[in-house]
Amino acid sequence: MQTKVLMVCLGNICRSPLAEGILKSKTDSDKVFVDSAGTAGYHIGNNPDIRSIAVANKYGIDISGQRCRKFSYSDFAQFDIIYAMDLNNYHDIIAMTNDKNEIEKVKLLLAEVSTPLTEVPDPYYGGEDGFEKVYKLIDQACSMIAKKLG
Repeated sequence: MQTKVLMVCLGNICRSPLAEGILKSKTDSDKVFVDSAGTAGYHIGNNPDIRSIAVANKYGIDISGQRCRKFSYSDFAQFDIIYAMDLNNYHDIIAMTNDKNEIEKVKLLLAEVSTPLTEVPDPYYGGEDGFEKVYKLIDQACSMIAKKLG
């Protein structure tokens, strides 16, 4: 049986596309399906941010073919695990749930690793180094997730 994982941030152009690409690179696509979405619909249909594409390329991961989409209620039925990049998005997703089963699917990405940070910071308004830091945080969490998923 395939495990379906959804990565969620605000706009689905910086953090969640990186998380999707990184986890895909660490898992068998026959066993794990990975997608990403944003809680806001600012960038629907757009490619990820060029800085996210660049940092992913630096590590041999191509996310340029991804297209931004908005998180929807139907994602609770489609996915087994929903990872939020930060507390604001976590709370926005939880606010859409209707039952305990849906709530239990939602987790903070960095809860998977021991780090003093609880949230993946949004690098959108920062420089290139912010994308590098975010990549490394997400990569660490995705390594743990990949181990758990086998």
